[in-house]
Amino acid sequence: MLLKSNLMNKKKILLGITGGIALYKVLELCSRLVKKDYDLRIIMTENAKEFVSPLTFETMGRTKVYSEMFHKGHHDLVEHIELVKDIDAFIIAPATANFIGKAANGIADDLLSSAFLAYNGSVLFAPGMNDNMLSHPATQKNIEQLKEWGHEFIEAQIGRLACNTVGKGRMAEPEDIVPVLEKKMTVKDLRHKKIIVTAGPTVERIDPVRYLTNDSSGKMGYAIAEQAWKRGADVLLISGPTSLKSHWPTEYIHSTNELMRKIDEYFDDADALIMAAAPSDYRPKVRYDQKIKKKDQDLILELEENPDILMYFAGKKSHQKLIGFAAETENLMENARIKKEKKSLDYIIANDITQKGAGFNVDTNICTIIGDDVEKLDLMSKKDLADRILDLL
Repeated sequence: MLLKSNLMNKKKILLGITGGIALYKVLELCSRLVKKDYDLRIIMTENAKEFVSPLTFETMGRTKVYSEMFHKGHHDLVEHIELVKDIDAFIIAPATANFIGKAANGIADDLLSSAFLAYNGSVLFAPGMNDNMLSHPATQKNIEQLKEWGHEFIEAQIGRLACNTVGKGRMAEPEDIVPVLEKKMTVKDLRHKKIIVTAGPTVERIDPVRYLTNDSSGKMGYAIAEQAWKRGADVLLISGPTSLKSHWPTEYIHSTNELMRKIDEYFDDADALIMAAAPSDYRPKVRYDQKIKKKDQDLILELEENPDILMYFAGKKSHQKLIGFAAETENLMENARIKKEKKSLDYIIANDITQKGAGFNVDTNICTIIGDDVEKLDLMSKKDLADRILDLL
C-alpha cells in the first residue's frame, strides 16, 4: 500500500523516443530521471528500435516501453489516449526532422505521433539531426508552427555530428535537458518577481598570479537561482568564479567592488536581493602589476576594507526584500542577529559552518532563518533550503 501511495505521488513523465543517432544520450536522460524518482512512461518509434532495443530502455527507465499501435492481445485500453493521461510532462528526445514534420502537420501514423495529437498540453522537443536538415526551410517552418501552438524546444547544440561534420544539430546534453524539464513541472508562484541572487566567492588580486579568496563553492546561490528560475521568477544570478553550470541569465564578476557595481545595475527594478555570495571583506591595498618575486625575507601584505554590500543596498532599498547569510564558526545566533539589525535585512540565514553537512562545498545545509520569528531547520539539501528561502518572498 505504501509503495502504491509513493508511486501515485511521483511526477509522471512521458518520454517519446524517435530514430536518431542521438538516441544513445537518452539512456543517460532516463538514468537521471529515474535517480530523481520520476515515474517514466516510454514510447519508442519503430525507427528508434533499430538503434537501441526496447529492453534496454525498460531496464534503464524501470518501466514498460510501448511502440506498437496495433499488436496482439487485448485492446481494452486505447494506449495513445491512456499514456498521455495525468502526466506532468511530455518530452520528445531526440526529436528528428521527420517527427517534427509529422507533429506540425497533424500526421498520426504510429503510436507516438497519435499520442502527441491526443495530448492537450505543451510538449518539450529536444531536436537532434544533421545541420542541413535542421536549417532546411521545411524544418524551420515546422518548428515555428509548433512553437506557435505553445510547444517548447531545447535548442540543438553546435558540435561534431554523426556525419562527421561540425554544425548545429547535436541534441542537448541530458544534464541540460533535466533542468528545463523540471522547470515545466514546477508551479510558477514567483512569476513576474525580479530576483537578484549572488553566489560564489569574490577574488581580490595581489599580482597577476596571486589573489585572496575564500572557500565558497557557490552551490547555495546556484540552488536558489535554479529554484527561482523553475518557479517562474525573472532571475539574475551574479556569480563569482565557480565550476557550476547555469541555465538562467548570469553575470560573472571577480572582485567585491565588481559585485557591488553589477548588483547596482539591476537593483532599482528588483523585488529582492538574495545575497548568498561570500564577498571578501578585505583587499590588498596595493595591487602589483608584475609578479612579486620571492626574496629572503618576509612579505608584509597590507589590506584595506572592502565596501559592505548589504549595508550599501539597505540604504538604497525602497520596496526590495533583502536576504543575507551569516556563515559563522561561533556565537551563531548572536552574530547573526547583530548582522541582521546592522544591515537592515528582512531575513538572515544563519548557519554554523563547523557542523557536518553545513559547510562549504557540500550539497546540504543546516540553517536557522531569522526574520520577525526564528525558524530552525534540520539538515536538508541546498535545493530544499532554496525553496524554503524563496517561500519567504
